[in-house]
Amino acid sequence: MAVHKLQLDDFVTIDYELFAIHSSLEDYRLAYFINQNLRLLLEKCPKDISIKTKEGEGCFSRFIFEDHDTGAVYNLIKNRNSRVMANLSAAPLFADTLPDMASGIYLLPELKKVDYILKVENTPSFFAPLQLTAMLQGIKHITTAYTIGHEKLKSKNNLIF
Repeated sequence: MAVHKLQLDDFVTIDYELFAIHSSLEDYRLAYFINQNLRLLLEKCPKDISIKTKEGEGCFSRFIFEDHDTGAVYNLIKNRNSRVMANLSAAPLFADTLPDMASGIYLLPELKKVDYILKVENTPSFFAPLQLTAMLQGIKHITTAYTIGHEKLKSKNNLIF
C-alpha cells in the first residue's frame, strides 16, 4: 500500500504583495499622500494590530482600503512602534531599572530600517507590483519604496490580521 504524505506547504498560498516604504512622515499624512497619488481611499481602521514579544506588547495602527471593483485590500502599517507596554510582571518588585523601551517593537523585526509596510491582499491577475512601486516612489515625501520578497521573512505570522 502506498503512503501519501501531505506537506503543510501544500495548503499555504501567498495571495498578497508586500511593499517597504521609507518615509519620515506620520502615518496619517503618508496615508493622505498615498490616497492622492494612487487614487485609493485609505482610512484609519478602528482595530489596531497587537503583537506580543518578550520585550512587551505593541499596538500598530493601520489604514485600510477595500477595492470593491477588483477585490484587493490595501493595508498601510507602521513597522516600528515606540509605545511599548512592558512586561512588568516578570520584573522583580524592587528592581532598580526598567526594561529598555528605546528600541521599540517591530512588526517585521528582520526589516528594522523600513518605516512602513504596504500589504496588498487578494491581488487580481492584472496587478502590477512594479507599477505600484514606481507610483510610490513618485510621491515626494517617500524616500524609497520597493517590494519585499516573501522568502526573506521569518515573522510572516505577524502579517496575519
